[in-house]
Amino acid sequence: MSHDMYSSLTEHVVVENLAPSSLFSMAGRTALVTGAAGGLGTWVSASLLGAGATVAMSDLDTKSLDDARRRLGPRGAETTKHEADLSSESATRRVIDDCISAHGRIDALVNCAATNRRQAFVDVDVDSFDRVLALDLRMPFFLSQHAAREMTSAGGGTIVHITSTNARYGLESTSVYAAAKAGLEQLVRSMAVELASHNVRVNAIAPGFLMTPLSKPLWEDDAKRLWILERVPLARPGTPREFAAAVQLLCSEASSFITGQTIVIDGGFLAGGDWSVAR
Repeated sequence: MSHDMYSSLTEHVVVENLAPSSLFSMAGRTALVTGAAGGLGTWVSASLLGAGATVAMSDLDTKSLDDARRRLGPRGAETTKHEADLSSESATRRVIDDCISAHGRIDALVNCAATNRRQAFVDVDVDSFDRVLALDLRMPFFLSQHAAREMTSAGGGTIVHITSTNARYGLESTSVYAAAKAGLEQLVRSMAVELASHNVRVNAIAPGFLMTPLSKPLWEDDAKRLWILERVPLARPGTPREFAAAVQLLCSEASSFITGQTIVIDGGFLAGGDWSVAR
């Protein structure tokens, strides 16, 4: 153990250094959020803005980005928008370059952009398979590759992938999506090991059943809502705020010794259940 490491065990505890305003601060850092116009992406952007980061918001078109920035209120004007169809590998390079051109750096990348096509396994066609894999695995792979090169040159950074409880829990009509997200979770571990020596941390968040605009039909279906609530120990949907808080943790120095991990935000869904049938 080096002298510096040993001294950290005996030094005085500075309470102010453990205040949330210090631990979670992203002041002076730039974060790129893909899929930023989506329900979760906008909350992630808000969370990182709230922590003091400069936020570059990327999505498919200008209109959706403008709408998302308006939802952020006055703080939305502090963000920059970057239109990009990230299904193209060249676009993944361009959006990183655009972020650096606008802000001079990229300290954090949050890969929120994704897609899903709900189909029975026997009905999945090649186009659907390729589209889901392209956006949910290939795109975050190459986007992270370009970002990691820039972070390595700059002395470090953090990358957060968004996976899903579907990566660990088999559910009908999600075979391709689940495979892509499971692949992404393993990619997190491989990237974390390879990039650790460059001070680049890589983690993931696996959301369970959240209340978002896209999931609203699910919660409005009586049978599906009951199925979920019987299996989630906290007996309620998660919120975008709770999801965004976990992103803030993983992008800040509060998680400086966390890498290669997937944090599950699911109200206990994957932990197990009790004997009750209804709550």
